[in-house]
Amino acid sequence: MLQGTGSDVGKTVLVAGLCRVARRRGLSVRPFKPQNMSNNAAVAEIPGGEEMGEIGRAQWLQALACGVAPTVHMNPVLLKPQSDIGAQVVVQGKVFGEAGARDYQALKGRLLDAVMASWEEAGKGADLVVVEGAGSPAEINLRDRDIANMGFATRADVPVVLVGDIDRGGVIASLVGTHHILPEEDRRMIVGYLVNKFRGDVSLFDDGLKAIDHYTGWPCFGVVPWLKDAARLPSEDSVVLERLADGYPSALKVAVPMLGRIANFDDLDPFRAEPDVEVVFVPPGKRLPVDAGLVVIPGSKSTIADLAYFRENGWDRDLAAHRRRGGHIVGLCGGYQMLGRRVLDPDGVEGAVREADGLGLLDVETVMAPQKTVRNIAARSARFDTPIEGYEIHMGETDGGDRVRPVAIVDGNGEGATSPDGKVLGTYLHGLFTADAFRKKFLESLGIRSGDLDYRAAVENALDGVADGLEAHLDCNALLAAAR
Repeated sequence: MLQGTGSDVGKTVLVAGLCRVARRRGLSVRPFKPQNMSNNAAVAEIPGGEEMGEIGRAQWLQALACGVAPTVHMNPVLLKPQSDIGAQVVVQGKVFGEAGARDYQALKGRLLDAVMASWEEAGKGADLVVVEGAGSPAEINLRDRDIANMGFATRADVPVVLVGDIDRGGVIASLVGTHHILPEEDRRMIVGYLVNKFRGDVSLFDDGLKAIDHYTGWPCFGVVPWLKDAARLPSEDSVVLERLADGYPSALKVAVPMLGRIANFDDLDPFRAEPDVEVVFVPPGKRLPVDAGLVVIPGSKSTIADLAYFRENGWDRDLAAHRRRGGHIVGLCGGYQMLGRRVLDPDGVEGAVREADGLGLLDVETVMAPQKTVRNIAARSARFDTPIEGYEIHMGETDGGDRVRPVAIVDGNGEGATSPDGKVLGTYLHGLFTADAFRKKFLESLGIRSGDLDYRAAVENALDGVADGLEAHLDCNALLAAAR
């Protein structure tokens, strides 16, 4: 199990890389994360039936690294934040309920049984399971109900490798401090540590390694440099959005407002991989750039709340001006709902506000409903007649006049909606732009030359590149030997 000295230390990429290392060595390997907090979700199998459920996108990526189909048991507890104090709780792929932060702490004890049941299922038929922690085991104020780090590791008897991030500074203190404050029961689970995201000459950190050894006695499995291939992998944690706010000159600028409850923003990753496309995530307080050729409103965990957030930031005025200039607009999932005339929530699925005016750029209306649609989709583009493989994760149904011009055809039925002039479209299909033929035709319709990018192959190559880096800089033999 890889646990971090904090969030965003690179655990997700390291687990994916180690899964690919083990797979290339002929091992049957699986990923596992007891508890995840993310609005970037993926569709996964619920074993034993035809139903599908949700897991974090990180575990979907790690399953890809293992060469296996993702299942809900790889991430049994998924928290999807939908307000500053509360989240939707998904257990083994299905919505369990909603809980505020304090309520969830009390709920954790009941969820541990589900975590342990999934742990047994995830490991069936595998030689190795690589587990990703969440946050930090040093959060000892939460230890008595922990299911994400040492609470799981001690219950499942899983050896722990501690990951420190040297790029953010203070790595010696974070590793030594974690050793110092952990109770003995937890400290004995740690079999060593590694340092991630090093830049420059690693020999300059030799004295740092000696200091860590002096204070902890833990062996070091290696120092991992900043791996350029990691940047080509889908990102899960919204922390990275701060680093995606700066763009670079290109033929097409794609502006993406950073909604308060933004979800599945990795939908934009295929555009980021295109050489003539610049994707700029626009933070709160900043205007949508006037030189953007395309504005994409991404998914949202709370459509009505994010509609209010959109207006608070003045993005509604920016979007209207963009439309008047002849700019193109795409709404994905929650963004699709926001583009319509109204969003109705008669059952209070999202909260106390039961109705909100949409942005009015598509002639559609959405009615929220408690039932969630979770499924993989094989479709064809209605405009370009190209294949599309994507997935849906949403609550609510959308209908209206602009649906006579669908974005895609799914099982003979139209999906999504397009404005009469073709410049505004909305769809529930996540992963739309991962389809190479569709993305190529779409960009060409905007006057942009698209290369011959095979996006899925690029992700596979990036996983191999990360695995190569870990083989070169970590003692992978010792890491594998530490597993039991």
